[in-house]
Amino acid sequence: MHRVFENFVEQLSASVDAADLSETMASAAAGFDFPLFAYFTYPSVPGDAPRLISNYPSSWTSRYLQQRYHSLDPVILRGLQGWDTFDWGLDRARKSLPASQQQILESAAQFGIRSGLTMSMHDHRGRFAALTFASDESHPPLLRSLTRYEKALQLVAVNFHVHVRRRLGGDRVVDGVTLTPREFECLKWTARGKSAWDVSQILGVSKRTVTFHLENAKAKLGVRTVNQAVARLAASGQARS
Repeated sequence: MHRVFENFVEQLSASVDAADLSETMASAAAGFDFPLFAYFTYPSVPGDAPRLISNYPSSWTSRYLQQRYHSLDPVILRGLQGWDTFDWGLDRARKSLPASQQQILESAAQFGIRSGLTMSMHDHRGRFAALTFASDESHPPLLRSLTRYEKALQLVAVNFHVHVRRRLGGDRVVDGVTLTPREFECLKWTARGKSAWDVSQILGVSKRTVTFHLENAKAKLGVRTVNQAVARLAASGQARS
């Protein structure tokens, strides 16, 4: 387990896009004896599409997203209720779920997704994400020693979740405008009362570089001053994220 986690952290730090992230998590899942994984972020705005990074069969994920199965998926619904780490399986759910939810599990099982282990995450802004390791087995080996490895698996989930947010930019959208990681960081620290020189010391770049990124952020947001850009950031609820 230690070696799997070490390799995961190394690969994660080198991941720069969704393909890298998917490969990194697929390797970790395999190290835990799970052939499949899925990272899911619940849409924060009704009607928006969720984010899904997984190595599930594409024929299943396409159907899942098109039909918006996440609104009925018993695994996602259980995670939304506040559960942290839990295991689930088609065979154990036959008598305890409504027919609509049972049908989703039965459909997933046709694609080799019969049971799994899910770690759910809720942040201070009410957003929800879940990382699932899945298998076609009814009782995957790792579940037999879940108590022993639960904390390590939670660390994997949280690290992946944070890295996805940083790399894929969902948290860098301000009023529909996507900022680069540096633009967002410079604007965020400015919103916290830091001067350009302060920000340069925090980020390890020159003051000129900070000013450059702030100017770009202003232009993208369509404002004339840094204070106006900060106000836009604050209105988006991300100034303290």
